[in-house]
Amino acid sequence: MIRDNVLSMLGIAAKAGRVASGEYQTENVVKSGKSHLVIVAEDASDNTKKTFRNKCEFYETPMVIYGNKESLGHAIGREYRASLAVTDEGFAKALLKKLAQKTTE
Repeated sequence: MIRDNVLSMLGIAAKAGRVASGEYQTENVVKSGKSHLVIVAEDASDNTKKTFRNKCEFYETPMVIYGNKESLGHAIGREYRASLAVTDEGFAKALLKKLAQKTTE
């Protein structure tokens, strides 16, 4: 069972079809302007982090580095995932709020 509120919310968003996962899909969603939040795993390669940092800055999409590949993949019912894009504005705002609460704890 997932005890992390952020990962639980990601699971709900994935079940609702509001998450694109994997580097290729995440990049395409960011480029299309449909992404409202990008989450990159802490253990993703430096190149992956840099790529998404640059893309998100260019396309004005919020990006956070959170969790590891295994936990992100498990949260959405997949194998390892280095990156995810949330395509629903409501889910993205809720996730950002939960992430802000985690950093203040």
